[in-house]
Amino acid sequence: MPNSKVRKKAVYTPPQKTTTVKVSPRWLAPVMVASWILGIGWIAAYYIVGRTGPVFEPLGNWNLAIGFALIIFGVVLSTKWR
Repeated sequence: MPNSKVRKKAVYTPPQKTTTVKVSPRWLAPVMVASWILGIGWIAAYYIVGRTGPVFEPLGNWNLAIGFALIIFGVVLSTKWR
């Protein structure tokens, strides 16, 4: 009975990759949470005080845009958090 042929080439092994853990900056999480809280607080204050407040009266319905912009800014920051 004939002998089986021995493989001449070595089996390919991919090179080992060094894994570096990415860390988000320390300021990111507090700014993210503060942005969410400020946005929700701005919208809540606008609805509670109404348009009679000294800060809210000149801006009108732009107060909602300010509040939502703060919330969206917090969501965008949350995509950078690791």
